[in-house]
Parts: sequence; structure tokens; C-alpha cells
Amino acid sequence: MEDFETRWKRVEDMLTERFGKKPNMEAILFLIGINELNNMKTKYSKEQKQDLMHVAVCTLLSQSGYYELDGYDKDGWPHFKELHPVPKFNLDEQEVFLKEHVISYFEEEEA
Repeated sequence: MEDFETRWKRVEDMLTERFGKKPNMEAILFLIGINELNNMKTKYSKEQKQDLMHVAVCTLLSQSGYYELDGYDKDGWPHFKELHPVPKFNLDEQEVFLKEHVISYFEEEEA
């Protein structure tokens, strides 16, 4: 099994190649949210961008059983329900926790 840093670098490299620059975590969450919404509008309001990042986090954490998809609203936006509280982490632990889920998300997308 490859180590965490190698797997994370592969995700970053893939996204950099696809979008022309290395994305930060907010950009990655935004992209995952757009992918999950399956709606390629060109403009999103600040609130919609935050909602897309929320969709991404819920989608990522549903991989580990923290959330599950609860359905879609009339506009096609997914809604989730929390199954278990997310553990409290310091900032560094939180970043690694999220990155692990991002890695799994993109590895599943490639499979």
C-alpha cells in the first residue's frame, strides 16, 4: 500500500493536470461538490459555493458512515443526514482526515 503523501500527491497532480494549477482544499471541495451536484453552471453565488463545499464534505464523510444521502430537493441538490458525529480534531488532524477521504473519493472515481 502506498503511503499517504504519495497518494495525496497523485490526486494533486491529477487535478493540476486537469485544471492547469494546483488546487487548495477549498477548490477541491468545490470541484467535488460540482461533480456530485452534476450541474455545470458557470456561475455560482457565494452561498451556492459554500453549499457545494458542504455537499462535498458530506459526500466524503459518507464514505466512513458519518453521513448518508437523505434525498434531493426540488432543485436537484442532495441532502444528507448525520449518522455519527465527526470526531473533534485539531487543524492538522482535520486536514489529514479530509485528505484521506478526498484520496478515497478520487480513487473510487478512477476505478
